[in-house]
Amino acid sequence: MAKQAVASANVRGSRTGRPIMALLDLLGRRWSLRILWELREAPLTSRALRAACDEASPTVLQARLTELREAGFVELGDGGGYGLTALGRELCETFMPLHRFAERWKKS
Repeated sequence: MAKQAVASANVRGSRTGRPIMALLDLLGRRWSLRILWELREAPLTSRALRAACDEASPTVLQARLTELREAGFVELGDGGGYGLTALGRELCETFMPLHRFAERWKKS
């Protein structure tokens, strides 16, 4: 079986370049998960997204948006707002069981 090419060969903490390591690296960066979570319901402008992310640094927020766009999870819409791509929506759906668990855990 042939190895598949990895979109990002630069994976922090891993020399394997395995896709799961690249994904976990991206999602583990500050604000990445929060950005995806805030975009799960509707696109947001940069200003609205920054407010939703507790006034994250504009520089860091833009860096994460660039990375998430390059990874294919976020896109810039015609109206100037950022939204999830189909792949981004699929990724957010994988978070929902964890979200439901966290809600139950919070109440226990």
